[in-house]
Amino acid sequence: MKLRSYILILLAVVSTMAVFTACKISYSFTGASIAPTVKTFSVYYFPNRASLVNPNLSQQFTDGLQEKLIKQTSLNQITENGDLEFSGQITEYDVKPMNIQEGDIAGQNRLTIGIKVKYVNNKDHEQDWEKSFTAYEDFDSNESLSGVEDGLVPEIIKKLTDDIFNASIANW
Repeated sequence: MKLRSYILILLAVVSTMAVFTACKISYSFTGASIAPTVKTFSVYYFPNRASLVNPNLSQQFTDGLQEKLIKQTSLNQITENGDLEFSGQITEYDVKPMNIQEGDIAGQNRLTIGIKVKYVNNKDHEQDWEKSFTAYEDFDSNESLSGVEDGLVPEIIKKLTDDIFNASIANW
């Protein structure tokens, strides 16, 4: 009877070990889950098609997305035909009044930037998508857009690149 108990315990231990060795768990400090076959990425220039145009926004956004991918992944950047490709356009650059107070005066204004992104995974086209992303920052209505723009635009670009990264590489 004791021999039978030992054999059952031994079988349970061996089967548990087989289950744990068959599982593969990978952790990343960036949250990126990239297939081992993916080695490169390309970010194409995002032209500004918004009705209100910030002349530096296209370059700032394109550079911001490239920097995000360089810092958060081990992928190599190439100019075109990367394993992962990001392209698109800026579709919105808009300021709207917010927090309307007595006398129809805005307490704040909101700067909103919208981006349409096409993501192509040349190693797994089932992951391809086209999505629009928007992000904003509010500022005091007593301040002019030109006075706060240089501080707000980088913050909005950071939000947008985080969202794009999460939707594509982190798969959140």
